[in-house]
Amino acid sequence: MTATKPKPKRKRAPRTFGKEKAAELYAELAKVRPDPKTELDFVNPYTLVVAVALSAQATDVGVNKATKELFKIADTPEKMLALGLEGVEQHVKTIGLWRNKAKNVIALSQMLIDDFNGDVPQTRDELVRLPGVGRKTANVVLNEAFGQPTIAVDTHIFRVSNRTGLAPGKDPDQVEASLERTTPDEYKLGAHHWLILHGRYTCVARKPKCWDCSIRHLCKFKEKTPDPAKTSSLGPKAPRR
Repeated sequence: MTATKPKPKRKRAPRTFGKEKAAELYAELAKVRPDPKTELDFVNPYTLVVAVALSAQATDVGVNKATKELFKIADTPEKMLALGLEGVEQHVKTIGLWRNKAKNVIALSQMLIDDFNGDVPQTRDELVRLPGVGRKTANVVLNEAFGQPTIAVDTHIFRVSNRTGLAPGKDPDQVEASLERTTPDEYKLGAHHWLILHGRYTCVARKPKCWDCSIRHLCKFKEKTPDPAKTSSLGPKAPRR
């Protein structure tokens, strides 16, 4: 009689924080940054849409340099169209993928005029219709410009959510759904900014600054990095014989 092979054990999906522990995490992040905001410069909802669309695969610092003069002369869809494609290109050519992005800026400006009377829509379904605007961009605009408690999962938020155990997921959609469930209502408006800024300056990709982290005691990341100032004070290691 042939022995039956035991069924392989299923890997359990990583558990997220409970809301009580998540609230503690956000409270700690709020102590560091009481009034978190986007680091992209903008003057109105329209320029925010443009700035976020330009920020894909680019730094906020780089986008701000490119849009500093652009937004002085083109802060409405009508003014942007009057500037023309070549005019937009001259301002954004320092940004990665600038040719395609400039085309999207012109196209989304035209759609705003044609379909929305020049106003930026306030729903995700309408925003993602705009050329160059995906779910992440739409969530940023809804949160920052219109005060809606949306969470836009970028590389920083994806990393922080998985590394800390706050909201694990295999892709941005899973992480977003998990954050929606885990984040208490009173923290949802600021959650996007707290997590992205924490990932940008503390929980960085290559070597997280665990020694200077306000949520270290809550984080589930096992390989916490030591304080380099303390490790260097121990002196050089003795050579092997």
